[in-house]
Amino acid sequence: MATFADLSLRNRLFMTAYRYRRLDPVPFVHPVKPLAACRVALVTTGGVHRPDQEPFDEELKGGDVSFRVIPSDTDVSTLRIAHRSHAFDQRGFRADRNLGFPLDRLREMAASGEVGEVAPRHLSFMGSITAPGRLVAQTAPSAAGLLAADGVDAALLVPL
Repeated sequence: MATFADLSLRNRLFMTAYRYRRLDPVPFVHPVKPLAACRVALVTTGGVHRPDQEPFDEELKGGDVSFRVIPSDTDVSTLRIAHRSHAFDQRGFRADRNLGFPLDRLREMAASGEVGEVAPRHLSFMGSITAPGRLVAQTAPSAAGLLAADGVDAALLVPL
């Protein structure tokens, strides 16, 4: 993981001047059952999408606030990456998609009984969204509704 000093001057200036939003209260729900009994979904900000899906718009000012649904039977190695960040070295992620979308690892956890089951659908968002207003107000509730409809008990957030 990079330190602040490892970033380019451009990225250090951006991060110093950026007005981060404060969440108060922080949304959190206590689990009602053990993880070994939970249906688990992945939620990544790695900007992954299937070859048959529209890629994220990397040029959209403020960031693309849409999401892509990744079915559980997807071969992780076929996923494409449309992650936008000048501060993120994608070499490892491009070599092994499980670093940013660990679906194979989640399947292994379900097979070993560490989690109850793998959800039928998972979600991918674009990372580095600098204007998150629409994401918070519109996209996130829609995404949460999809996970709720799938009976998801826990979501593993993989932020990139």
